[in-house]
Amino acid sequence: MPGAFYWVCLVPLRGMYRWSGIMHEILWHGRGGQGVVLASEVLAEAAYLQGYRGVTSAPTFGPERRGAPLTASTRIDDEPIRTFSQIALADIVIVLDELLFGSVDIGAGLRNGGILIVNSARPPENFRLPDKPAARTASVDAAAIAREFRLTVGGAPVVNTPLLGSLARLWDRISLAGIERGLAFKMPPASAYNNYQAVRRAFEMTVVGDTRHEQT
Repeated sequence: MPGAFYWVCLVPLRGMYRWSGIMHEILWHGRGGQGVVLASEVLAEAAYLQGYRGVTSAPTFGPERRGAPLTASTRIDDEPIRTFSQIALADIVIVLDELLFGSVDIGAGLRNGGILIVNSARPPENFRLPDKPAARTASVDAAAIAREFRLTVGGAPVVNTPLLGSLARLWDRISLAGIERGLAFKMPPASAYNNYQAVRRAFEMTVVGDTRHEQT
């Protein structure tokens, strides 16, 4: 059954597209209470519903205690996944709280040539990684989008689902339609609808830096 537990190999749906069998690894950096794990699960669900045979999602560091740094991971593959170790170098790193750059070595977990997406009102050039000159960077004010669509808990914006829209903007392996279906599987209808509107807004508002930048 999709969505129940992701350390499984799932069967593709008919008619959905697939790609070349290369496993793609995504790391999520955030804090407890920001919905880091839920975002990784929605992404896995979206990939499954698009027909990919292998998807996994799991927290990879620490308990989801409110405010504590937390990492989650998603793996997506055209073939069943038999790798269950922690991700060492991800193809995509998504950061829900830009303040984590002051305490976590975000760049250490990103492949050179990968994608870095940051929740921030600042331009993506602020997050270039000197040791990863070929990385592609993007930023989006997911907090403002979350407030616009009233995605808050205790007055704090919940930025996890808007960042799925940024991911779809930069990475064509996951579609907005797939994310919409993933949200519908994980949430009640009204909540799924509201979150999807935030996803669409983030897709439109994401600022993409230079596709590649050279080391100076």
